[in-house]
Amino acid sequence: MRTTSNPVFRNLPKQEGGYASFGSATAGAGQMTQQFGQPQYTQAEPYTTGPAQRAMTIDDVVTKTGITLGVLSIAAIISYSLVHGNTSLAGPFVIVGGLVGLVLVLVATFGRKMDNPAIVLAYAAAEGVFLGALSFMFTNIEFGGVGGTALIGQAVLGTFGVFFGMLVVYKTGAIRVTPRLTRMIVGALIGVVVLALGNLVASFFISGGLGLRDGGGLAIVFSLVCIGIAAFSFLLDFDAADQLIRAQAPEKAAWGVAFGLTVTLVWLYVEILRLLSYFNND
Repeated sequence: MRTTSNPVFRNLPKQEGGYASFGSATAGAGQMTQQFGQPQYTQAEPYTTGPAQRAMTIDDVVTKTGITLGVLSIAAIISYSLVHGNTSLAGPFVIVGGLVGLVLVLVATFGRKMDNPAIVLAYAAAEGVFLGALSFMFTNIEFGGVGGTALIGQAVLGTFGVFFGMLVVYKTGAIRVTPRLTRMIVGALIGVVVLALGNLVASFFISGGLGLRDGGGLAIVFSLVCIGIAAFSFLLDFDAADQLIRAQAPEKAAWGVAFGLTVTLVWLYVEILRLLSYFNND
């Protein structure tokens, strides 16, 4: 199996006799720190499941992903409504929601808890709070935002349009997931992370930083690049999930697949929303 740019899928440990199941405490890896190591998937042997376990199916992936996104959406709507009634909540919701989401990603990945539904759903709720408040800030003139709720609807449609578009691309084999493609996407992701961190550091000393988030031409190009990388990351994630199903991973591993896809969807939505705000900021 190819490695994936999403460490939630990529860092599954191998063990003698097959893959270790999700939730193993014998190994750990980073999510947001992007530990881009050697591929840890093979196609050699299937998972070993106990008598009370059943193998994961595509229906499990769809169901768990739907539940996770449902929790995220409900939390986002509640967050947006609360911030709409009291704009002073916007900053705390963005900071707390984002930090809690980051911590849960690290806990899930380092602690091999990607199959834990409580952690996955808690992450979805935290990111919902973050996205609801952030969406309000991007679209409300009080925070220098533009476009109103229509912009949010466009970003949501754009996000799922990219998701389903890449799913069709993967299923039809229009773009094959190869080791070379994987290396290219992972390399591009590393470059984006380095540039984003550099821009953040530079913003402390220079107004606008390196110009990657100021709404100018360079910022538009950077957002388009991020959207492209996130889109191609879906191909790697679909391939990783497909290989887990073929390897007869335990049914609960579907929570880990849902977790990984949600992480990518959140990133993609934020980048599309940011890009749309640039175009509407005349």
